[in-house]
Amino acid sequence: MTELILALDVPGREEALRLLDRLPALRWVKLGSVLMTAEGPPLVRELLGRGLRIFLDLKWHDIPNTVSGAVRSARELGVHLVTVHASGGPEMMRSAARAAGESLAVVGVTVLTSTGTQAASVDAEVERLTSSAVESGLSGVVCSPLEIERVRPLVGAGRLIVVPGIRRPGDPLGDQARVAGPAEAVRRGATHLVVGRPIRESADPTATLDEFLAVI
Repeated sequence: MTELILALDVPGREEALRLLDRLPALRWVKLGSVLMTAEGPPLVRELLGRGLRIFLDLKWHDIPNTVSGAVRSARELGVHLVTVHASGGPEMMRSAARAAGESLAVVGVTVLTSTGTQAASVDAEVERLTSSAVESGLSGVVCSPLEIERVRPLVGAGRLIVVPGIRRPGDPLGDQARVAGPAEAVRRGATHLVVGRPIRESADPTATLDEFLAVI
């Protein structure tokens, strides 16, 4: 079953909680660099206390020792899913996988969804980085909806395919270049859909979330 993750890309705690109060059906939230820098672990603990599952999307890309330390801290904090850049290399990814243990999933970011389809090397690079992430022991990858069918046989059963760049017809693209609708991403094999602005900026976030959940 595909799960939906709300990208909680808001400036601070108050805005986050006001939005979450309107979305009782939500199970997952993504915290990125902006909100995590502003609020830090106390907000993570508060959201965990609400029964939410936490995707900490900080896209670590550093020397193996630093990345393993960050992953270990995330595991001890109690989050459920984190990202590293697959371009950081096998040694870095192996160290992240070891630090994660059994309770934390680490997925490798392949090519950001802001990179346009005009880049002829995108498909090949996504495949290369997916293979490297799987061989390094990660729990899966992050890719755009356009590459799901390419990475699915490389990822194999039991691993995650986390997919941002989800837009319905008529949704503004913003800075997203490689996009598809939620039904298409589910059909292609996404395990998790990351949806932000279409829900956050909706006049009725509750109804919009319900619409996405009905699709998946």
